[in-house]
Amino acid sequence: MGTKLKVASWVALGAVAGALTTLQFQATARSASTPLPLEEMQQLAAVFDLVKRSYVETVDEKKLIRDAISGMVSGLDPHSQYFDGQSFKEFREGISGKFTGVGIQIEMEDGLVKVVSPIEGSPAFRAGLVSGDLITRIDETVVKGLSMDQAIKRMRGPSGTKVSLTIFRKSENRTFPVSIIREEIKTKSVRSKVMEPGYAWVRINQFQEPTLRDFSEQMKEIFRQEPNLKGLVLDLRNDPGGLLDCAVGISAAFLPKDAVVVSTNGQIPESKSLLKATPAFYSRDGFDPLGGMPALIKSVPIVVLVNEGSASASEIVAGALKDHKRAVIMGSQTFGKGSVQSEMTRLPLPNTSLKITTARYYTPSGQSIQAKGIVPDVLVDETAQGNLFSALRVREADLDHHLTASGEADKGEKKDEAREKAREEALKKMEEANAAKGTDKALPRLPEYGTAEDFPLAQALNQLKGRPVMVSKTQTERKVEEPRSN
Repeated sequence: MGTKLKVASWVALGAVAGALTTLQFQATARSASTPLPLEEMQQLAAVFDLVKRSYVETVDEKKLIRDAISGMVSGLDPHSQYFDGQSFKEFREGISGKFTGVGIQIEMEDGLVKVVSPIEGSPAFRAGLVSGDLITRIDETVVKGLSMDQAIKRMRGPSGTKVSLTIFRKSENRTFPVSIIREEIKTKSVRSKVMEPGYAWVRINQFQEPTLRDFSEQMKEIFRQEPNLKGLVLDLRNDPGGLLDCAVGISAAFLPKDAVVVSTNGQIPESKSLLKATPAFYSRDGFDPLGGMPALIKSVPIVVLVNEGSASASEIVAGALKDHKRAVIMGSQTFGKGSVQSEMTRLPLPNTSLKITTARYYTPSGQSIQAKGIVPDVLVDETAQGNLFSALRVREADLDHHLTASGEADKGEKKDEAREKAREEALKKMEEANAAKGTDKALPRLPEYGTAEDFPLAQALNQLKGRPVMVSKTQTERKVEEPRSN
């Protein structure tokens, strides 16, 4: 074939993605010792012909082929994917940390879109949307019944176009329309603040292209306010991952120079690597975004907060700081995505891309966290009442076709009975809580991260101050699953 395919590696959960660097490998023609499976290829052609001639309606041949490619790739594992058209555009937006839309962070509540917070300076911010606003309509579409992804797609669109939102504001008990002109939104993946004299909190929502620069700027501001910082909480809860070079850079900020951050291993030579805490592995264009950081950052005591939603790049950071004994890891066992995907571009069709799993990654001690995750040094619940609904959260080990730590893909024939029972109990508790809304039996909502009501953050600050920590009485380590036979 003689064509060079560009490959960019990242570690992320779902479609959140990023690039470490550009790798190159020469695609070679299949050798005679590995011929194509002709019978299966003939079967594929026969099925294609039957569908084309016999389906109840005329089918788009190109769509059939795209769907066949998508099915082939998605059947490998939960993180391999074929992108084309709109999915390719959204994939690129996830890498860059910017998108075109109205500029709000949202969650679903009672089937409606709830504004968690407008992004400062965005069209939604200027239009006066506030935290707690409920979006009931997007243009003429009723939100009730839409998924979050469907609602997001309807609010996004070309820059300069208008979208009309119908807002219900609980605090004023009124409904009103808002017209917003979409524009390019640059998201902030890092937030921070000094919690009290001597102690600070920095949160990374996602590892994106601007993350290292934003992290450096905010850490410098923290040290400007607190030059003798006594302790830092690095919050990676519900961070789904992203750019691998950012994970290496964040780890390097706290580790000695040349300390091993992560290693990777796979079938192709380019997937075998050892990444260290040095600018060569995280800087771009020769610029070190961590340059000028105060020396104290290498020794200030750190607590890293994680939970079941901390995945991939988040787990790399937590694993590196844990193995080097540079931080105390607190919270819940992490998601357990220990694989690296590579993007292969320059496919024959424009605006298409192939993302496939090419390696597993390993913590500095050589441990794979695939389908297991990082086990915290101190297990802490999300509230003082316990981990209310953690059993409902999906982890890598729950996904069909997930890779095991040892090699093969999990086929998902066998279910963990204890986990299924915990999930049923959590579902029952959630139904009871929904029925009890407005009564004293209703379960409290989880507070916003970084607030005075944030229970895990309070325990992390206690750990830094040498005070008693309210550890979990119910959480136990979830063991690595063995490969299952067919």
